[in-house]
Amino acid sequence: QVQLVESGGGLVQPGGSLRLSCAASGSIFSMNAMGWYRQAPGDERKLVAFITRAGGRDYTDSVKGRFTISIDYAKDMMYLQMNSLKPEDTAVYYCNFFRNGVNTWGQGTQVTVSS
Repeated sequence: QVQLVESGGGLVQPGGSLRLSCAASGSIFSMNAMGWYRQAPGDERKLVAFITRAGGRDYTDSVKGRFTISIDYAKDMMYLQMNSLKPEDTAVYYCNFFRNGVNTWGQGTQVTVSS
């Protein structure tokens, strides 16, 4: 079973950028889809962006044009490039691996956007 570890979170000023990384312990080639979710305090976990095995991608409306999801199959890595960050992007970000009806999650990485 794939295990996931996120990294790259931190404190950034509004308008700044961060790149999140998700390292998988095994091959991600077999995935149906992978994605990034986020959970703000007092809120439920919500989908931010996903990418399918066929290469399809989509984003929640609030991050379109600012965030970019990508995959490096050779390194078993997934990334989320986040630009023009806003305070409302503050949350714990989770990496997700979906295959045959089973979800696997990382432990999360905190992103705080504040001046």
